[in-house]
Amino acid sequence: MQAQDTNGTDPKGCETTIHLILQGKGGVGKSVVASWLAEFLIARGKPVQCIDGDPVNRSLGQYKALRAEKLDLVNQDGLVQRTRYDALLERFATEDAVFVVDSGATAFMPFWAYVMETEMMRILRHAGRCIYVHVPISGGEMLNDTLFGFKTLAESTTERNLVLWINEYFGPVTRDEKRFEQMQVYVDHQSKVLACVGIVQRSPDTYGQTIRRMREKKLTLSEAIECPDFMIAERSRIHIVRRDLFEQLERLPFA
Repeated sequence: MQAQDTNGTDPKGCETTIHLILQGKGGVGKSVVASWLAEFLIARGKPVQCIDGDPVNRSLGQYKALRAEKLDLVNQDGLVQRTRYDALLERFATEDAVFVVDSGATAFMPFWAYVMETEMMRILRHAGRCIYVHVPISGGEMLNDTLFGFKTLAESTTERNLVLWINEYFGPVTRDEKRFEQMQVYVDHQSKVLACVGIVQRSPDTYGQTIRRMREKKLTLSEAIECPDFMIAERSRIHIVRRDLFEQLERLPFA
């Protein structure tokens, strides 16, 4: 499933954007989405500030090229302190930056509850900011959990700003012979979806292994393309993935 521009309603000239990567299931590609999105925005010349808001797995923070800040949310008892999001909201509303926030699975419900109860969307809209919620939808055994995460977000928001990343890395995003756009959960909540971005399924013994190596090294796509540790064929595969992804993102409003 390739990117679909659904003619979103974000204001023209909105240079300060906030991108929240949210999903309640761990290991579905949130940090990959965050790193690739950040890399795209940086390539577009945006002043990107990455935030690693995962209190357990600091995956985004391991990408040195992205210089992600680590958001300290957990108190001495190991509990997420939602009041610590106040300072982050203040930055969203006042700093001239493009924020990419990777929120971990354990912080999914606390963070989204904070977004809803503080009416963050309204606050940021009045501050002239645009906010996008990026939701990975993964195939294979991850499908049901990620569909539930999407449903949870869609049911609780009145905004049309969900960007769905249809991730086929773990397998096709299909159920009962239905493609994602034919599933009832998507039909029911299509009005909340701004766009879909496709991470298409590729050969696991070539593309799969190359992307896995790149992720293990915590390299951006551009870094891997220039890395001498990768052979010519591997760098070509990464170039193709980057080209196809960026061509999709170019068509979206925040580009």
